[in-house]
Amino acid sequence: MALKARVLYDFHSENPGEISITENELVTLFSEEELEGWLEGENSKGQAGLFPASYVEIIKDHITSNTNNNGFSSPKKAMPPTQTSFASSDSQCQRGLGASSSGSGGGSFHTSQGSDDDWDDDWDDSSPATDAPQSLGSTPPMYPVTTSLPSRRGSAPQHQQHAKSSATVGRNLNRFSTFVKSGGEAFLLGEASAFVKDGDRICVVMGKHGPEWQDDPYPFTCTIDDPTKQTKFKGMKSYMSYGLTPTHTNVQVNRRYKHFDWLYARLVERFPVISVPHLPEKQATGRFEEDFISKRRKGLIWWMNHMISHPVLARCDVFQHFLTCGADEKAWKQGKRKAERDELVGANFFLTISTPAVPLDLQEVESKIEGFKTFTKRMDENIVVVNTTINEFARKQITGFKKEYQKVGQSFKLLAQSFELDQQAYSAGLNKAIAYTGEAYEAIGEYFAEQPRQDLDPISDLLDLYRGHLANFPDIIHVQKGALTKVKDCPKQEGELHNRCNIISCATLAEIQHFHRTRVRDFRSQMQHHLHQQISFFQKITAKLEDALQRYDDGQ
Repeated sequence: MALKARVLYDFHSENPGEISITENELVTLFSEEELEGWLEGENSKGQAGLFPASYVEIIKDHITSNTNNNGFSSPKKAMPPTQTSFASSDSQCQRGLGASSSGSGGGSFHTSQGSDDDWDDDWDDSSPATDAPQSLGSTPPMYPVTTSLPSRRGSAPQHQQHAKSSATVGRNLNRFSTFVKSGGEAFLLGEASAFVKDGDRICVVMGKHGPEWQDDPYPFTCTIDDPTKQTKFKGMKSYMSYGLTPTHTNVQVNRRYKHFDWLYARLVERFPVISVPHLPEKQATGRFEEDFISKRRKGLIWWMNHMISHPVLARCDVFQHFLTCGADEKAWKQGKRKAERDELVGANFFLTISTPAVPLDLQEVESKIEGFKTFTKRMDENIVVVNTTINEFARKQITGFKKEYQKVGQSFKLLAQSFELDQQAYSAGLNKAIAYTGEAYEAIGEYFAEQPRQDLDPISDLLDLYRGHLANFPDIIHVQKGALTKVKDCPKQEGELHNRCNIISCATLAEIQHFHRTRVRDFRSQMQHHLHQQISFFQKITAKLEDALQRYDDGQ
């Protein structure tokens, strides 16, 4: 029997080899094995290709629960006679972990976006196999926990009690779900364990509109200079280098795109419920063309602005190392090794979070999450509409409007040339004024062609950045809904399960709150910029036409 999966979110294909899928659609999987976060299968239209693994929920024949692992309803399936362990949610609450435990679940579920080329010898180092990050399914060593639950701080016997408290909660059958791979399940079951320093603590505070990240007490900015072309291997290989200058050091460091890409991969691995902004897209050819270089720099500036304005990401040690480590090769490699061996990833990330004293109402949390899910879906749909519309309008300005204004201008100049056949002296002023009007229209055509770079392209760049954020949130929501589902399935479980679910919920709602605040700031600023540019543009046209009009009075 073919392996089936139910679609949780709409996905629109944008590249060759991908297929579009719609919410609640049943798709056929060719394999249960993921390819760097993608699954291969066939949709209901018979189209075969790739789609994001986190957008679907695999349907197992032996699952009978009405609710799937991510909190979405799915039809009941007849349970094979030999399966009795998962007959109901109550039996899950009574079932021990046993030998089926898969460890911490702290492995990464994201992959790097790749890089333009291989790492330079002077930036890369090959760590021994023993230094490699632990893969999914391995059991981490035990460390003292300093910022877990208040009742779990202290000595080793408390750790044993912490692990024991999770032994009556069943595991998700779908080991490929985002809830499992992100480490959310492992944390909820009390398996996360790591040493958390004071500097690694992340505070969620109760704000006016709900949980939010505590503000960074030491905010800073960072500029990105125009890139310069560098060479190595005696000019055989070229690359672009970007100069970064953070204000809290005022020391410039040089970074290549692949260094940004390495940082992105580390951050995605470290923070399972934080939306790390996507980097500008890569390009295999034309990497040194002026238009591409300019567009990439603008994208990196947007990316950097979102990084430094995030209270958690901005003070993350790996990000600070990226901004402050200069040309010292040894220091860079040490920081790189430390980041790649970071213990506070996946499940252990949640140990760093301190929450408000009063726990959240889980029913209210679920309502907010559902509302945000509806919001992001609608926002994503309309971003596509706006982007398509303004790109088409920009194309018309660059080609159509310019061409039409120039045609009008040329026709006026031809009229002036015909009038010059009349040698009367009183006609000379009019002839010159008409010719200048033609030149004015040709100039206005050029204004239209240049204007999209000033007012429409910045909006398009912003929309691209937010499409990346919106693509992140399905995974974030899956983690939180997985925790809520686990609590619902085990209503008689002691308070520790609810407390850990509260930590995940606080972090998720804090990230949603940050997204909304940043969205309002960015779109207000960008729309103001757009309208200022439009006003200046039409004032420039008006001034040109008024100048042409004055020529008729001067020529009398």
